Amino acid sequence: MTQLAIITVTWNVRDMVLNCLHSVYDDLATSNLNGQVWVVDNASSDGTAAAIQDAFPQARIIEPGENLGFARGNNLALREIGFPDGDNLPPFVLLLNPDTLIRSGALGTLLEGMTSTGAGLGGARLMYGDGSFQHSAFAFPGLAQLMIDLFPAPGRLHESRLNGRYPRSLYMSSQPFEIDHPLGATFILRREVIQQTGLFDEQFHLYCEEIDWALRIKAARWKVVCIPAAEVVHYGGQSTTQVRPQSVINLWTARLRLYNKHYSPLKRTLATLIIRAGMNRLIQYTARDSSQSEAACKALVDAYREVIRLTWR
Repeated sequence: MTQLAIITVTWNVRDMVLNCLHSVYDDLATSNLNGQVWVVDNASSDGTAAAIQDAFPQARIIEPGENLGFARGNNLALREIGFPDGDNLPPFVLLLNPDTLIRSGALGTLLEGMTSTGAGLGGARLMYGDGSFQHSAFAFPGLAQLMIDLFPAPGRLHESRLNGRYPRSLYMSSQPFEIDHPLGATFILRREVIQQTGLFDEQFHLYCEEIDWALRIKAARWKVVCIPAAEVVHYGGQSTTQVRPQSVINLWTARLRLYNKHYSPLKRTLATLIIRAGMNRLIQYTARDSSQSEAACKALVDAYREVIRLTWR
């Protein structure tokens, strides 16, 4: 029986995902884990699917023929596996970004951490490509985080609980610790949690889908943990940086949906006012930015204006 299903959703990051899958299969082999890899290729134009098929014929490749985004892409694979109500489902599912590398022993450590804590959702300790620290887990977003994100703030606030960060000392420990949600780069779920809470909410195309699911998992009274002994390299943003102005719109569209779904009316109103003020500040700053071309500045300004328009809908 498959102990762990691993799903990765790709879009035009062929070399990255090949390296990722090499690290996955190496760790599965050395850990003697029975794992099955599923890859959803969101209509890449760089030959991703063919390259994976050549290098890893044992991988299950799904080609929907269009860019489904992160949530729909993962849901497609989850349904192919048989979730939520199929038979012989794996006990755990790891949703893994293609811009990651699994460190030796990480997959087994993730399973051990999930089993020992009884958690329904977990994440690994992430690091950047140069080995430097990366925040891997966060508190659910509040108004303070929104202010720090959009307006100048002292550096110490960026690393504080006000900004949803957990102390670095927790990551340095080998012990799992409770969190609100892991970064979506490593998102390991217990079978029963998926059956109980459903799949990703597909109204979230690219961002905030993991926060929404974690909120639902917490509401169902499951524990959520970071497992720092499981180490994963995460390069970050390899797909989204390809279309930066559109990424701005995608990010804030998702955030507004999250606030509308989970915030109280008063909190939604305050969040909307903060976002409008923040976007107007970014418009003024970008208009004075001489480090970018005029076309690049205009594209960003148009994106910020579109976000303001979204707040009025």
